[in-house]
Order: sequence, then C-alpha cells, then structure tokens
Amino acid sequence: MREATEVTILIADLSRIVDILNVDIASKEEEAGVTDHARPEYPALARELRARRDNLLETINALRQRLVQPFEFAHRM
Repeated sequence: MREATEVTILIADLSRIVDILNVDIASKEEEAGVTDHARPEYPALARELRARRDNLLETINALRQRLVQPFEFAHRM
C-alpha cells in the first residue's frame, strides 16, 4: 500500500513536470514561429524538451502499469 502511494505521488510530480515542459515547448515554438518539429528551422531547445517530455510520459505509463499489475493479480485469486 505504501509503495502504491509513493508511485502515485511520483506520477503526479512527473505529470506536473510534463505540464511545465509543454508550456516551455509552446513558448519556444512561438518565439521561432515554427511548430512543425520535422522542419529544420524548428528550435533545437524545443526538440530537446520534446524528447525529455516524451521520456517522462513513457515513465509515467510504466509507473501506471506498475500500479495496475498488483491490483489485477490480487483479483485473479
């Protein structure tokens, strides 16, 4: 139970960081006037922030799976 609480808190913290990164990405895109990350003019910093955000989203999904799996296991018995 304690681990589930800690994981839930971690997910919330990471989600807040993702929100901040989304704002930063939008800001850099607006400054450059480019929102298509496939274009060569796309800001390098925005590209790096997108990669960081995407990695955090993968981590959040993995943590959510970690929360669900013990629950599913307990209900199979």
